[in-house]
Amino acid sequence: MEHFYTLQGEGYHTGKAAYFIRLGGCDVGCTWCDVKDSWDAGKHPLMTTENIVNIAAANKGRIAVITGGEPAMHDLTALCHELHSAGFRTHIETSGAHPLSGNLDWVTLSPKKFKAPLSECVAAASELKIVVYHKSDFLWAEQHAAGVGPGCKLYLQPEWSKREAVTPLIIEYIKQHPQWQLSLQTHKYINIP
Repeated sequence: MEHFYTLQGEGYHTGKAAYFIRLGGCDVGCTWCDVKDSWDAGKHPLMTTENIVNIAAANKGRIAVITGGEPAMHDLTALCHELHSAGFRTHIETSGAHPLSGNLDWVTLSPKKFKAPLSECVAAASELKIVVYHKSDFLWAEQHAAGVGPGCKLYLQPEWSKREAVTPLIIEYIKQHPQWQLSLQTHKYINIP
């Protein structure tokens, strides 16, 4: 759908230079999705893996974030291989609703109630990022935290349109459950892609 060089705005790698590769296609259908234009893969022109990697490699950062839409709907084997060959670390941001493919260095799992994640995706998560839209999302967070590996980072992130209402709830929750950390969409605060 699009690709751009910016800073990672969320989670464990916040503030690091990263090349984002946003793939078209999503069947999860979050009502609050901020990239609904990504849902229909057919609306976006195809690019070769070689072309994507060559454009990404023209930038100094060596983290490539594969996102969407739902990027795990695609076979990422060739893309990950070519990115690694160009010296990139491969990160994915996924709902976990589809099996993972490709050699991924970092898995950001953000499960959605609209289409539950696969247990193997939960187990593979490097970080679990729960978008908090409503108070009930804390229980959702704990249910998924129970399935991640011992080294997985745990994040609660306010849904952007509800941030003023839910951020105080998240802060209080983390104070009572310090295994969690706050993730903010810093790219939106500083107005970068």
